[in-house]
Amino acid sequence: MFIVTSEEMREMDRLTIESFGIPGIVLMENAGRATAQVLLREVSDLKNKKVGVMAGKGNNGGDGFVIARCLAENGVSVGAYLLTQKGKVKGDAAHNLQLIEKMNIPFKEIPDSSTFASCLPDLAHYDLWVDAILGTGLQSDVQGFFREVIDFLNSTESPVFAVDIPSGLNTDTGTVCGICIKATTTVTFGLPKIGQVIYPGIEFVGNLAVADIGIPRVVIDQIAPKHKILLAEDVASSMKHRLPEMHKGGAGHLLVVGGSPGKTGAAAMTGLAAMRTGSGLVTLGISKSLNDIMEIQLTEIMTAPLPEIEQKVLGISAHEKIVSLLEGKKALAIGPGLGTASETKILVRRLLEDIPIPTVMDADGLNALQGHLDLLKKVKAPLILTPHPGEMGRLLGMSAAEVQKRRISIARDFASEYQVYLVLKGARTIIAEPGGEIIVNPTGNPGMASGGTGDVLTGMIAGFLAQGYPVLDAILSAVYIHGASGDCLAKTKGPIGYLAGDIIDIIPEQMKRLSESSSDGGEDIPLIKKL
Repeated sequence: MFIVTSEEMREMDRLTIESFGIPGIVLMENAGRATAQVLLREVSDLKNKKVGVMAGKGNNGGDGFVIARCLAENGVSVGAYLLTQKGKVKGDAAHNLQLIEKMNIPFKEIPDSSTFASCLPDLAHYDLWVDAILGTGLQSDVQGFFREVIDFLNSTESPVFAVDIPSGLNTDTGTVCGICIKATTTVTFGLPKIGQVIYPGIEFVGNLAVADIGIPRVVIDQIAPKHKILLAEDVASSMKHRLPEMHKGGAGHLLVVGGSPGKTGAAAMTGLAAMRTGSGLVTLGISKSLNDIMEIQLTEIMTAPLPEIEQKVLGISAHEKIVSLLEGKKALAIGPGLGTASETKILVRRLLEDIPIPTVMDADGLNALQGHLDLLKKVKAPLILTPHPGEMGRLLGMSAAEVQKRRISIARDFASEYQVYLVLKGARTIIAEPGGEIIVNPTGNPGMASGGTGDVLTGMIAGFLAQGYPVLDAILSAVYIHGASGDCLAKTKGPIGYLAGDIIDIIPEQMKRLSESSSDGGEDIPLIKKL
């Protein structure tokens, strides 16, 4: 499903009005009626409640006036408040303001702070509020007494339904513009907005419903948004179905290069996760001093002892053996638990120029790139980097906090400049492909913030690659199922305390569930409902 910027949505509205002749007032009517229907359907005993509509002077306020009218038509007690003088309302919004006056819906102008203060006793009697104050075009901090109004609505115990976007939320970044409505439910129009599906915006949107207001599909295709949110049905449709005569060789052979003293578990989990996704064969290349213990620990995974340096880690002497091991392999995963010895980093950088197969690079593999990003432009095969914000920050010479503030733009710019696939891990993992497209993953939860979960993801992506999945399909399948596995564990075991190994164990179950859900119409994105 596409997610859009405020500019893209405005352009879709414009093309719908100008190219298809659908008047703006019709779009406003559709938007208001859709929101009213959500209220009537989801709020129990609404006709015995008192609903207040807080409206600004723009089209968002106009939507609010339509909502007030539709609720009144359905026997709901509703009152409308305009946060400006009536004469400042123009266009379609002004038309709908006139209609609620004709219907004798209680209405009051609140043009300033003192008037707002005088209204507080009346405002306290409403059971539910509709936030139609500010729309999707907000870029600067909320000004004037609007801050007082938003603070008041947040302080009440009444549910707040936001129209299109919670007032005060930046549509494109999900950041708060000084202050923001904390909505119970947001009904957005046409398509979800980027700021509604990433953090911190998610925390203010509440339940998100997407209403079709009549934007033609051809208009959406013409704009061709560059951002998407990943749907279960997208992943399910790309899953491969095995033929009855399939054998292990046909299911692909993965090479994992990783592990060092104290970090062998990372490499082991990467290999096991790959096998759980269906990779037919996995070979773990590890320093020869650690090989014996890994042979005991791993029963389904083959091991290959590699030349090492004194610290029992890999150095440049392992280069030739690793290159020879690549023969016959379908994919490579490098980095989990590899260590940060200087000669190990040299080995990783040397291998970059010689790898002929799709490669997933994570953890210490990424650390080897610090200060040497120019090498990425010499890679011949598809390359997937899977940093967490700290690793991304080290690569770019900035803090993890700076990365978190601009996750989407940083991921897009990096993937485009170096022509790699970037999986920026974290809450709502961002997938950026070399052409500039961004996909946001909705699965996952805070319980996954524990050691080894990243190694599992690396193995899952590499496992799908080894089976012959197209690169982007392999990434999206792995990221979605990885998060969905964590979500399942959070429900069954508890929100925290489950382990990376637990995720590995239920990967097949989640793949099966995904396949079954696609056959019966798919499953909803968490927190998103299509109307």
